[in-house]
Amino acid sequence: MTLEIFTTLDGSDTLFVPELNEHYHSRFGAVQESRQVFIEHGFMAVKDTGEPVKIFEMGFGTGLNTLLTLLAAKELNLKVNYTSIEKFPLHSEVWERLNYGSDISLPGSRNEFREIHEAPWDQAVGLTGSFTLKKIHADIAGFIPAETGFDVVYFDAFSPDVQPDLWTQEVLGPIGNWLKPGGILVTYSCKGSVKRILKANGFKVEKLPGPPGKRTVLRGIRKDVYKEIV
Repeated sequence: MTLEIFTTLDGSDTLFVPELNEHYHSRFGAVQESRQVFIEHGFMAVKDTGEPVKIFEMGFGTGLNTLLTLLAAKELNLKVNYTSIEKFPLHSEVWERLNYGSDISLPGSRNEFREIHEAPWDQAVGLTGSFTLKKIHADIAGFIPAETGFDVVYFDAFSPDVQPDLWTQEVLGPIGNWLKPGGILVTYSCKGSVKRILKANGFKVEKLPGPPGKRTVLRGIRKDVYKEIV
């Protein structure tokens, strides 16, 4: 795929794929979108488990969600075990051009961003004393994780209109079994078909306020021990 750097309205970069007419993150603000959807509605909702927070990310992409989670975990002094899957990892000549960690976007975190991308694939690596990252180079279709019991899933694939095969029962259905009872899935897509699949697989589905440019986003909570999250 051809990848072009695109600076979003909050000053942070994203990537644009001309063949798909799709951006990796919101044009209205890459950092704003990732922070609100995945950190505020995802990570912050499960941070008080008293145990290391276990996260599974569908779509490592630019590494932005990983970086924001690492920074939040450091600020809160929390232990995190982070697993991320990606079928098409970025080459270094692409991710090195992104401005995450620069004075413009997430200043002071360039070393962390580099460590995330330079971490070897398919093995767990301790990036700090409290943050362990395992990047998996694989296709999510038919994927079975080596371990389950995740507190939260970040589902950050390209949009259902662009990659409908990633928003199906075959992909979304098994994820409920990967989560702990009461675990959550967060995603930016509020498409009706996505909501119906999650509901059919034992999720309580909520619409939550979205970032700039998107009115609402989606959070699914396993209903077996469902309780309100604020």
